[in-house]
Amino acid sequence: MSTVTDLDLGEDPLALDRQVCFALSVASRNVIALYRPLLAPMGLTHPQYLVMLALWETAPRSVKDLCEVLHADAATLSPLLKRLEAIGYVVRDRSRSDERRLEVDLTGKGRELRAEAEKIPYRVVELLGMDLAELEQLNAGLTRVIAASRTALDER
Repeated sequence: MSTVTDLDLGEDPLALDRQVCFALSVASRNVIALYRPLLAPMGLTHPQYLVMLALWETAPRSVKDLCEVLHADAATLSPLLKRLEAIGYVVRDRSRSDERRLEVDLTGKGRELRAEAEKIPYRVVELLGMDLAELEQLNAGLTRVIAASRTALDER
């Protein structure tokens, strides 16, 4: 591994267009903006959509498990789950085997929503106008960034 002094960050290491944080921030904001009109007919925000994606993969799930898979804390997740429950997509209930554990499951309406949501990834790829292989590479690279940043945070 290189040390900081071994790196050549060019003439201006603070140039805005060279900052990973800037590129990630703008890309994230723009991509999420593409999702908004696609999710609106379903009554979902982007964070709620991410919860639904996790539940469509595996349901029921504990709140703790959802926090882990979504890299979120319970304080962030709780209002999302309340809203999803209010619109009839999920139910929250105490586990029968462990009353301390809160489980989240899909309702029939929440399960049915998946068929409509399956159109979204295709539409996003179309809107971005990028090659699917390029988007898959980007996703793999971002997954490595997430893992590396979590490791760095854990080591602090």
